[in-house]
Amino acid sequence: MLYGIAAASAALLLTAVLAALLRVPALRAGIVDRRRQRPLPVPGGVAVVVVTCLVAWAGVWTKVAPLGQGVGELLVAGAGVAVLGLVADVWRLRLRVLVAGTAVAAACVVPYDETGLWGGILAVGWIVFASLAFKGLDHTDGLAGTVGVVTAFGAGACAAVEVMDGLAVLLSVFAAALTGFLMHNWHPARVGMGACGSLFTGFLLSSAAVFTRAGYALGPTASVLFCLGAVAAADFLLVVLARGTSRRPLLRRGPDHLAHRLRRLGLTAPGVVVLLGVGSFSTVLVGVLVDAGWTGEGAVLWVAGGVVLAVLVLLRISVQQPQRTESTQVRGQLRVRNG
Repeated sequence: MLYGIAAASAALLLTAVLAALLRVPALRAGIVDRRRQRPLPVPGGVAVVVVTCLVAWAGVWTKVAPLGQGVGELLVAGAGVAVLGLVADVWRLRLRVLVAGTAVAAACVVPYDETGLWGGILAVGWIVFASLAFKGLDHTDGLAGTVGVVTAFGAGACAAVEVMDGLAVLLSVFAAALTGFLMHNWHPARVGMGACGSLFTGFLLSSAAVFTRAGYALGPTASVLFCLGAVAAADFLLVVLARGTSRRPLLRRGPDHLAHRLRRLGLTAPGVVVLLGVGSFSTVLVGVLVDAGWTGEGAVLWVAGGVVLAVLVLLRISVQQPQRTESTQVRGQLRVRNG
């Protein structure tokens, strides 16, 4: 207990400090995204990944908090996905490269002896989907970090129910690191997460959820996993339907995500994040209750119904199309003028 508190506190402070230190070098190197036509440096993901791995390694090295069987490999694979995301932040990478790299990492960590072959294949598919869907949440200040913190606590609770103490501690450290990142990412953001942090977040959370549910029946497991990732899934579904019905390229960025449409309803940027954070807390809570056996699987139908209803309602809200059709991600040799 004392180690968990100390580790979480250290992760929060170290991430906040490291993200601040990396901000100026990232800005000068042109590793930035654009938010409302302003350059936003994206070293926050690097800070979250480095601190999470460092604190977890310290626990293993001191033998105070061993991660447990398979969890260390999970963290190493997540770090590999983060490196792939960092490359995507600096240079342009095709989506199929991100999909292939994430799939390889997921295939290396799925516990096939408990899931079986076909269950393992489905688990790999879910991890890839969740990782990319979570990357899609990084479209507005504070959203990806807030949903990540809520989901990390939920997945950690599921791990604690299954007596996976090492995984539970890792997720609490990760939640604290995300909280430290949010100190710089809350609107108006000074630091962004980037593909490095968002892919790592989606991969770590979805892989941890698969670990906690390995060995259970497919139906209940799918219910829990869906509840833990409901907000990211809703955002992905909304974007696919919106761009499909308007016959626009699926991979072309545009203001048609959850946050964009809620802003059109008159909500402020922080208000949108709070609303979606509350929604994420509600769905994650249902997932934890189902995992612990404190409620029936029928509760998941309410979550699914809420997701479908929200998507259909928001789909009817018109959004302003971007004037420029090229990607707004600024990479490589972009020169950023200060002042």
